[in-house]
Amino acid sequence: MVTEQKWWERKQFSSLNKKEWESLCDRCGLCCLHKLENDETKDVFYTSVTCALFDSNKCECTQYKQRLKLVPDCINITPKRLPEIVNWLPESCAYRRLYMNQPLPSWHPLLNKEIVTYNVKKILGGQTISENLVGDDDLEDYIIEDEIF
Repeated sequence: MVTEQKWWERKQFSSLNKKEWESLCDRCGLCCLHKLENDETKDVFYTSVTCALFDSNKCECTQYKQRLKLVPDCINITPKRLPEIVNWLPESCAYRRLYMNQPLPSWHPLLNKEIVTYNVKKILGGQTISENLVGDDDLEDYIIEDEIF
């Protein structure tokens, strides 16, 4: 039995319109966690420290449309930037998975009509802390040790 390819499987990233591009995001909120990178190995480590704009109760950015102006180092995921930031995205991320020619996870909103909550709040049980309360030198203390992504 041959199944028809979904639009996100047949279209190039560069040809997606804004609505299509945004629909790939599953709103997990993992992009809003601070990450640290080992300079030698290039391994990326997630912390439980969130951007100051992140609402941990709703698991979303409070200023999504203005985030890039308000937070200069916000990860702006675009088709053009994807190759340089793909390692900073979790393995479950649709942008990363499609970039690496992998299928979307079964729980992704484009595949699953039911609302599936796979987000920072559920993953970390609300155990996040705002960057306003943590100094840059202390980020290592908040590295998430569990393999949750």
